[in-house]
Amino acid sequence: MQNNPLLDAGFEIRWRAIEPAHVEPAIATALTEAESAIKAIATQPLDSVTYESTFGALEKSRELLGTAWGLVTHLQSVADGPALREAHNQMLPKVSAFYAGVPLNTELWSRLKAFAETPAAAQVTGIHRRLMDETMADFRQAGADLPAEKRQRLEALQSELAQFTQKYSENVLDSTNAWELIVTDEARLKGLPEHARVAARRNAESKGKPGWRFTLHQPSMEPVMTYAEDDSLRREVWEGAGTIGSKAPYDNSELIRQILKLRAEKAALLGKANFADTELDRRMAKTGAKALAFVEDLQKRATPAFQTDIRELEEFKAKQTGRPAGHLAPWEISFWSEKLRQAKYAFDEEELRPYFPMDRVISGLFELVNRVFGLVVKPRAPGAVEVWHDEVLFYDLFDTAGVHLGSFYSDWHPRESKRGGAWMNYLRTGGPQPDGTRAPHLGLICGNMTPPSDGKPALLTHREVETIFHEFGHLLHHLLGEVEVKSLNGVNVAWDFVELPSQIMENWCWERESLDLFARHHETGATIPEELFSKMIAAKNFRSATATMRQVSFGKLDLLFHLNTERYLNAVDLEATMRADIADCLAPTEPPSPTIIRRFGHIFGDPVGYAAGYYSYKWAEVLDADAFTRFKREGIFNRQTGREFVEKILSRGNSADPMTLYRDFMGREPDLQALLRRAGLAA
Repeated sequence: MQNNPLLDAGFEIRWRAIEPAHVEPAIATALTEAESAIKAIATQPLDSVTYESTFGALEKSRELLGTAWGLVTHLQSVADGPALREAHNQMLPKVSAFYAGVPLNTELWSRLKAFAETPAAAQVTGIHRRLMDETMADFRQAGADLPAEKRQRLEALQSELAQFTQKYSENVLDSTNAWELIVTDEARLKGLPEHARVAARRNAESKGKPGWRFTLHQPSMEPVMTYAEDDSLRREVWEGAGTIGSKAPYDNSELIRQILKLRAEKAALLGKANFADTELDRRMAKTGAKALAFVEDLQKRATPAFQTDIRELEEFKAKQTGRPAGHLAPWEISFWSEKLRQAKYAFDEEELRPYFPMDRVISGLFELVNRVFGLVVKPRAPGAVEVWHDEVLFYDLFDTAGVHLGSFYSDWHPRESKRGGAWMNYLRTGGPQPDGTRAPHLGLICGNMTPPSDGKPALLTHREVETIFHEFGHLLHHLLGEVEVKSLNGVNVAWDFVELPSQIMENWCWERESLDLFARHHETGATIPEELFSKMIAAKNFRSATATMRQVSFGKLDLLFHLNTERYLNAVDLEATMRADIADCLAPTEPPSPTIIRRFGHIFGDPVGYAAGYYSYKWAEVLDADAFTRFKREGIFNRQTGREFVEKILSRGNSADPMTLYRDFMGREPDLQALLRRAGLAA
């Protein structure tokens, strides 16, 4: 198909021109080109191999396919529909099989090894040496040295995994969208913030329904669980959330077993004891056992405070209701936690919302990165650039000398055709070019934040503000990359290092100086009053042990699945078995709350994704808490410190071992105590 927008190499993407019918011919063309490029490398004479004809050529061989398929998968995450889903799923097995087959191509592998053993290879230095070493390790980790029969099985297995994990994701999205609650009695909405009522009313009107419509999307669900006085309303929403991925026709139970089984088989084929060791071999943790030890160490340190949190909440509810203390129902936890927070600190998070209009948060974020990192963000006029939805905005990023470093799209509000959560991705990788010039990068950030309503701007929670800063940190990691090898640029780093650039940005959401840049009342422009700010800081570590233990439970669940897979494959009741195994990380409730295994897209929504790697959120929290101590010491707007963070972390991608980069910036290895102190779990 001529002029296929998925194959257009232009910097700005022709989103409006892309149709589901473009997917098959574009991906088929890109696959053919990639296969031809691989064949050319794999059939060259062994005695004439060079760096450029092997590692250099392999680096370029999949560019078109990676870019085109990236556009398809992105659209599927923000504009899902039957035709696009069908087109995506038609090509998914072919794309998966191709990628799985590259490191299992014996002729290709023999050419790479042949060059690696030449005297010329010994002379390769710098980033090209890093590419060689990483590629050789990638191939070995993927099974390049396996006998033919095992390589063939591994190739087929990867394709099966891609299909099962895609179906898991679809089930989560579809079951989320399938549930709704229509409330016609306004009395049931007592306690609900005004913005949530207005949003629910508008949602109902958009569906041609009476009353107020609630869904399982976070901006709809969270205010109900936190503020609704009606216990039965909260229970209905909680029960609705329990249907995600767990009820026919969207039940993920059997898919979990299939995915775990395939991952365990993959590990066995690769000669590893388990899938966790397969994935962590080249990450900072190195082994599943070491990652689990890290998680369990955190658990041990947080347990005393966690037990205190549990008792305090149970006793508080008992005192307020005049009933004996006992376990809360799971739909009561957020509600009574908020009541307790207000009682202890006279602090209601909703009081902050008027100070976080999205437009000011975004402009304040841009001002902050200008002060800290010397960056300038400029919006393009609406309509000047094609976007995939009318709400999407486009920006350019420059340094202080006016050099165009990159551009990005932002898409912040929920839609039924859009997956949940928040994320960043890259679309074009630029950086230093062979002719000495520098090409700009292109990326995107997406979320599901509180939307505007009834003429009012989108007023965010503080957590939503943190999420925006978090995703922008990922984006900077991509846009500031100065690595000439694209596959080593930006966020293409060890999975347990990738969250450092994102999580460190959240620290500025708690500093008075930086908050004053953007936290201003949407009507008066006033900054957060000192009394409210003091309450916010005092309440910062409210139930922090509970929050820590929640993340610990997710990390532990993930690692147990991938370290002890046979136990779960043989379990009669997968949910009950896992719940029992992580019970010491969970607050006791009556009835017990189910785990998130059937909607845990981070570990089951992708062939690899965060599988055996969810611990990395807490691992990277250690890094970010520790690294931010340098900013606190030298000044949170210290341009020199910010410049060093860009030069030593953000611009370096995977050009060196992550611990080397970290030591470069901090002058030492990370200190776990920094995280514990920040969370109020250590003095």
